[in-house]
Amino acid sequence: MTHSSIDNARWFRSMAPYINAHRNKTFVLAFSGEALLHSNFNNLLHDIALLNSLGVQVVIVHGCRPQIDSRLRLSNIESFYKDGLRVTGPDIINHVIDAALATRNHIESKLSMGLPNSPMQGSKLRVCSGNFVTAHPLGIVDGTDLQFTGKVRRVDFQAITHQLVLGAIVLQSPLGYSSTGETFNLSIEDVAVAISSEVKADKLILFGEHSGLLSENKLVRQCRTSEMTQLELIDESQRWLAGAAIRACSAGVSRSHIISYVNEGALLEELFTHDGAGTLVTEDEYEKLRTATIEDIGGILELLHPLEEEGILVKRSRKLLEEEISQFRLLDRDGRIIACAALYPFEQEEMAEVACVVTHANYQGKSRGSRLLEMLEKEALDMGLKTLFVLTTQTAHWFLEKGFVETSMEQLPKSRQSIYNLQRNSKVFFKTLT
Repeated sequence: MTHSSIDNARWFRSMAPYINAHRNKTFVLAFSGEALLHSNFNNLLHDIALLNSLGVQVVIVHGCRPQIDSRLRLSNIESFYKDGLRVTGPDIINHVIDAALATRNHIESKLSMGLPNSPMQGSKLRVCSGNFVTAHPLGIVDGTDLQFTGKVRRVDFQAITHQLVLGAIVLQSPLGYSSTGETFNLSIEDVAVAISSEVKADKLILFGEHSGLLSENKLVRQCRTSEMTQLELIDESQRWLAGAAIRACSAGVSRSHIISYVNEGALLEELFTHDGAGTLVTEDEYEKLRTATIEDIGGILELLHPLEEEGILVKRSRKLLEEEISQFRLLDRDGRIIACAALYPFEQEEMAEVACVVTHANYQGKSRGSRLLEMLEKEALDMGLKTLFVLTTQTAHWFLEKGFVETSMEQLPKSRQSIYNLQRNSKVFFKTLT
């Protein structure tokens, strides 16, 4: 054998353990609309096809922001953003749909080429798309109505898993549909994290312009989510990638990877070599449910403050929190409070109020709020109480999904009615305990 042949054989042998490790695993790959415009995009799709041929179950989530912008410019429509999200009015949503469908069709056609003398030669890929994502409107945020900009409500993970088991590549656009037939414009971060969590993906792979996360102009090879705040990332796109990786890990995805759509072969290098090509993000695994103590006041205030500023929660003073600390239950992650909830019994009426159900933005997912609610329900039952109630302005859907039903203020205990804030106009929900 020639020296070159020996090197090739050694390289192939070094890949073998990774091929075996990745077979039948589920990877979600997410890239922006900018990736489709880059000259390396065809090579990226070839590498994705190779993953599929090696037995990896692949879900692709694509963006299409520049493609939408192009259509809006041609129609002389001005677009506005709120906190990085497009305000999708009725004059914009059709352009969003057109861009998403055209982008999806472009990707499908590329994956179907099977060109001779290319990595696609002989490939017979089946690409599947569908109404896998149910969404609801984000609504009004800080006075701005985002209209047809939505948030993922539910993922049909069974349908996606079925297609993956059959060997198809699942391709998901940044669109979601409501039960009333509306179409919503979604962020690819929201879609990718939700799908990764629901299908119990082994990896979420995020593509950006740079090799990975860059801090102080150096590539960060590996990082725990708890260490991410220490990084000095170079731009907003990097912070978006980091945020998506943290959310995915917090939602139960064991590993998130951030790599480049610019560098040829970055995907294969990341997955099939020891050093990889980008940034690997992993999660700390230590969490426990417990009752709050006076030492937790600062952590709870820090957790509640963002939602109090947004008007979602009523502001609580440190003094009030100290008086009520025994009512709070916490989810503690290696000494850090990442979620909380409170239970206020009204024993005479055999009822209890659930309040302050909050999960830190970086740790949403993995049903943490549900775990706390289940803990409160058990405590209420142990006290001989029969009903839970909650007052909320913006989280009605979540409580409806947990078995609460809407009722009137008059059903509240008299002492709770007397302090009802008419200005907040909160909705009231009840749940009968069994």
